[in-house]
Amino acid sequence: MYFKPSIKLTLVLFMLALVFIRLGLWQMERKTQKQALFDQFGNAPVMGLEQAVRSESRFARVEVYGQYDPERHVLLDNKILNGRAGVQVLTPFTRPGGKQLLVNRGWLPLAPDRQTLPEVPTAGGPRTISGILNRLPGDGPRVGEADVLLRDRWPQLVTYFEFNDVEAALGDPLLPWQLQLDPADDSGFEGRQWQAAVMGPEVHGAYALQWFSLALASLIIWIILGVRRARHSQPPAADREAK
Repeated sequence: MYFKPSIKLTLVLFMLALVFIRLGLWQMERKTQKQALFDQFGNAPVMGLEQAVRSESRFARVEVYGQYDPERHVLLDNKILNGRAGVQVLTPFTRPGGKQLLVNRGWLPLAPDRQTLPEVPTAGGPRTISGILNRLPGDGPRVGEADVLLRDRWPQLVTYFEFNDVEAALGDPLLPWQLQLDPADDSGFEGRQWQAAVMGPEVHGAYALQWFSLALASLIIWIILGVRRARHSQPPAADREAK
């Protein structure tokens, strides 16, 4: 007999293989979801802002007329660009007869001491801007409490974006959306290569391949150890000949 696997080892390796396969299938599901999201981003229509908000058309390309608030900026911390730490600048944009809209104008560097906030040059006066309508910055893993926003101190640095807190600090009603400013608009800063998500579908595909490879490796290890165990359990050749 040339194959004699250990029962305990068989159970352990097969359980590991099942876990790896399940994780691989989960990553394939995530890949499909991300691909749908990226397709939605690439095929998003051009719409009016009000229509896009009513229909909740995420990634719609819109134009908005109004003017920037020149002083009150929300600086969203922990944004890395090309290995440098910085912030994303969210500036209220006042529309005639409508709620304010936060405009994500891109990235600015933040001083290492985190006390000296970057200058946010903002020209006044009415203008038309365009960009991508997207959800506001979402919740991620949190460590510690949210920042306390004050109504009389601007700009303000925040680690976590809390819509209600920002709206209360501004003292004006806000649309629950952000406009990611068009890269060609000269009122923005760096880092405006917008995409549907940070991690693309191909990354999930690579992760899935890794998990499936680990499942295959578990099977190969099971076979190799089973063969070795069978060989070690065989009597020496001289004993077999004597018999």
